[in-house]
Amino acid sequence: MAATDPALTALSQGWCALSLLHGKIDAHIERALQSGHDLSVREYSLLDVLSRQHSGPGGHLQMKQVADAVVLSQSATTRLVTRLEDRGLLTRYLCDTDRRGIYTDVTESGLTLLAEARPTNDRALREALDEAAKNPELAPLVRTVEELHVPV
Repeated sequence: MAATDPALTALSQGWCALSLLHGKIDAHIERALQSGHDLSVREYSLLDVLSRQHSGPGGHLQMKQVADAVVLSQSATTRLVTRLEDRGLLTRYLCDTDRRGIYTDVTESGLTLLAEARPTNDRALREALDEAAKNPELAPLVRTVEELHVPV
């Protein structure tokens, strides 16, 4: 296929639209979380992912799984965990069965902040999607996002 192939051009335009939608949503939520709760989108996402862990086999995520869930490298995730731990929102401890493993849990303060921030996140997401739906290029993507039923 040539670089001017209509299929490639359409694919590229679709990717640009998806990237634009993500950027708009991310920026809107970032502003809302920062101003209302002193949290970044990444910090919120990390607290959310870690709050869904449970006790028992397979209940805790390894750092690589956490990094994949928040779409960061392992080193960036470790730095993010450290920042939130320094704020008293997370705690780390050694795995009982594998002393090389380190678990990260959300503290009570972290759970409280997450509960306070969740409505802000949800409201900002709704606002960003509603605004993006006004753009004819983004409207089909917004509808697709709204129709997704992804298990948590």
